[in-house]
Amino acid sequence: MMEEKAKQESFPEIPSGLARFNALRPGVNAAYSALFVVLALLCVIPVAFVIIISFSSQASISRVGYTFAPAEWSAEAYRYVWHLRDYHGFPTVLRSMLNSVGITLVGTALGLTLISSMGYVLSRPAFRLRRAYSIFLFIPMVFSGGLLATYVVNAQLLHLKNTYWAVILPLACSSFYIMIMATFFRISVPEGIIESGKIDGAGQLRIFLQLVLPISLPALATVALFLTFGYWNDWYQASLYLESNRHDLFPLQYVLINIEKNIQFLANSDMAMTSESGELPTETMRMAIVVITVVPIMFSYPFFQKYFVSGLTVGAIKG
Repeated sequence: MMEEKAKQESFPEIPSGLARFNALRPGVNAAYSALFVVLALLCVIPVAFVIIISFSSQASISRVGYTFAPAEWSAEAYRYVWHLRDYHGFPTVLRSMLNSVGITLVGTALGLTLISSMGYVLSRPAFRLRRAYSIFLFIPMVFSGGLLATYVVNAQLLHLKNTYWAVILPLACSSFYIMIMATFFRISVPEGIIESGKIDGAGQLRIFLQLVLPISLPALATVALFLTFGYWNDWYQASLYLESNRHDLFPLQYVLINIEKNIQFLANSDMAMTSESGELPTETMRMAIVVITVVPIMFSYPFFQKYFVSGLTVGAIKG
């Protein structure tokens, strides 16, 4: 017995089958770990560099350029952005950030509702108009209706101009996302789950809300993440449908773009030669704008990441 135990400890069992191919040697494992550390640093270092530059003084950048160790630290760029006020004395960036947060939350929720419900309908084989609606949704993916037609519909027919809906509704529904959800429902949702709901007397709405959506979190999280990024980074809709005097409706991206244009104009004009405008933090301002834009949306990714899992339907049907 002692000899067999010592033999097993000296010669461990060699994995067989798929386990043998999936096993990594210590050297290979260390190489992969080093590779992923390098890739992570390539993603983190530029963000850290931008943050450092945004907290550098304009004089330090003019003297030594961009560096990880600036000669002088300063938060002048952020103070300059914060002290910008609208006509009512309210901080422009704070108001626009609140607008962007509200637009992103409402738009993402509305977009998920429309996209998931339409995708579920198109995934049902018993729906007679499934082919016709699929073709109807496929056409906008290939041919655009045009800017003029879109503006006339949204501004003249729907009267969305100078409202929050003007920056929410145009991005709420996408043919591409609908096709993604329809494909996911058709392939990844077992038909047996839907049939079991019908046997229990549940209608299509109850089946969709209580059976289909809980096991479709990966697809919902993916579409929600894309919608969140789209709404947060959008400024084009505001430039089309919001007039210049509606400062109370401007989203964050639109305000930051205008601030950057104004700073660039002052830097390139004759006013930049005066002592007052020569102190404008032009370079650090750009980096501060990047930080204000990127950092808030970074916190949304961990919320969606936990739903990026597979195998949620494994074991849902027995037999």
